[in-house]
Amino acid sequence: MRPLKKEVLLFCILCLALCSCAKDKGIKNIGSKGSNIICFGNSLTLGIGASAGNDYPSILAKQIELPVINAGQAGDTTQDALKRLKRDVLNRDPRLVVVEFGGNDFLQGVPKEITLKNLEKIIESIQETKAMVVLVEVRTAIIGDKYLSGFKKIAGQRGAYLIPNVLKGIMTNSNLKSDHIHPNNKGYKIMAARILKALKKCLKL
Repeated sequence: MRPLKKEVLLFCILCLALCSCAKDKGIKNIGSKGSNIICFGNSLTLGIGASAGNDYPSILAKQIELPVINAGQAGDTTQDALKRLKRDVLNRDPRLVVVEFGGNDFLQGVPKEITLKNLEKIIESIQETKAMVVLVEVRTAIIGDKYLSGFKKIAGQRGAYLIPNVLKGIMTNSNLKSDHIHPNNKGYKIMAARILKALKKCLKL
């Protein structure tokens, strides 16, 4: 029985190694040669509620030795994002793009199917430049899991790195928020730490 247990253990170790490799291969454009990290999103990316230098892209810029561009625009839906995608992202030599959209679509009553289709087009267009994509999932009390389930599916199909529920613990803690939606400096610091973890994995830092 002992040799059998040893074989089973070795088999499990091999499976874990293969799964780890498969996960890395799942991130499309690993090894991108672009110059810039671009944070592309709405008011959460722009940094509404933070004091100067405390939005999450600014915090990231202090922690990695790569240029970080804040391409956030308050109030943007995924459709708005598509309109400025070329100017604010594709033409700026992206190495990796953090994509954070969806909340304003929900607030404006955009059908889920349209939002997810727009997100997919955004990701596909970015990846055509050979850049990597990190997709940020934002959950608030007003956005249901059914709406967000598409984020995981898109990330898996398109080879984007998904950060689930980036505002976990922030939305329910008034000490980490500047208003009912936006973090304060402390909240953005937590948000930045979660995104930094994804960047380090994708960029092999």
